[in-house]
Amino acid sequence: MRFTPAGLFGALLGLLCRALGGKPLGAQDAESFRVLKLSGHQVRWRLPPNGGARVVTYRLATETMLFPGARNCRSLTKLDGLVAQSGLPQTALRDELAAAFAMWEAAANVSFKEAPEGGRADILIGAQVEPEGWAFADVFFDATSPEAIKPMSKALVCLNPAKLWKVGFDGDLKSYDLRYTLAHEIGHAIGLDHPAGGNQIMGYRYEERFRALQPGDIRGAMMLYGAPAVVVADAERQPPPAP
Repeated sequence: MRFTPAGLFGALLGLLCRALGGKPLGAQDAESFRVLKLSGHQVRWRLPPNGGARVVTYRLATETMLFPGARNCRSLTKLDGLVAQSGLPQTALRDELAAAFAMWEAAANVSFKEAPEGGRADILIGAQVEPEGWAFADVFFDATSPEAIKPMSKALVCLNPAKLWKVGFDGDLKSYDLRYTLAHEIGHAIGLDHPAGGNQIMGYRYEERFRALQPGDIRGAMMLYGAPAVVVADAERQPPPAP
């Protein structure tokens, strides 16, 4: 996987998603979002039984790690070289990663928490040991699960440390914005694929026209995990329609 205004409607869509339970997700809005399908199976992180937010843990690579079964991120290492190569402040990567996670937290009933040192993480983020392309994601899942939507077991996000990275847009498509790229790859890591159409952060091409999630990105995330709790609460406070 690579690059070459949630209002009342959003809340109601989120409630509908939870009502669907474990049924396969439909192909709604295929032009603006598409659910990730691997080996014929739709995938996402398993939803908590209590209906709360799905907490997804993550960790930045602190050493070289090998994943021979991965298609794209077969070996990950620390991201220190990427920051230095691009002349960015040391805080830039973490700041932009936090902003990218916050986008998806605002869009759907999912939250992200950094795993403790040495602890298990759902998503591992690192630099490619063998630089290729710009950025990739790999998703692993339990194909033996009886659930119709197979639960993910691990996701990898890897960035090319040999490329030039930046913070913000400047019209130069020979360097990529960290926040945009990380948001795109996190989208894959929670179960979204490239949509058939463009004009979304999950679109196949990197473009500098918007730096926030677009309507299709939001609808896709809500279809997977439901609307964020605050949006659902707002919808429940709406007065009933007039008779």
